[in-house]
Amino acid sequence: MGLELRPNCELCDRDLPPSSPDARICSYECTFCADCVDTVLHNVCPNCGGGFVPRPIRPVTARRAETSLTFDPPGTTRRHTKYSRDEIATFVEPVRDIPPADR
Repeated sequence: MGLELRPNCELCDRDLPPSSPDARICSYECTFCADCVDTVLHNVCPNCGGGFVPRPIRPVTARRAETSLTFDPPGTTRRHTKYSRDEIATFVEPVRDIPPADR
């Protein structure tokens, strides 16, 4: 089973199609855009406290059997963080300077 490839930033609701180089995910696949990760979240997932990495881009063309967007399409359910920007800022501030591996 591949990554869900969620369709949007959970904070600003920006579209993040499967080919977007701006999608960032944490280890739980929480999905945010690079701008929100850099300017609001400061590389701290507001849901789990982990860090973010660029989301891999799933190939459009199946170069191996059943391994492309055709066989494993992206998710369609839009998600939104349940936390307000103030709650996120309060959560992020004490851990933003701690490397993700040490959180």
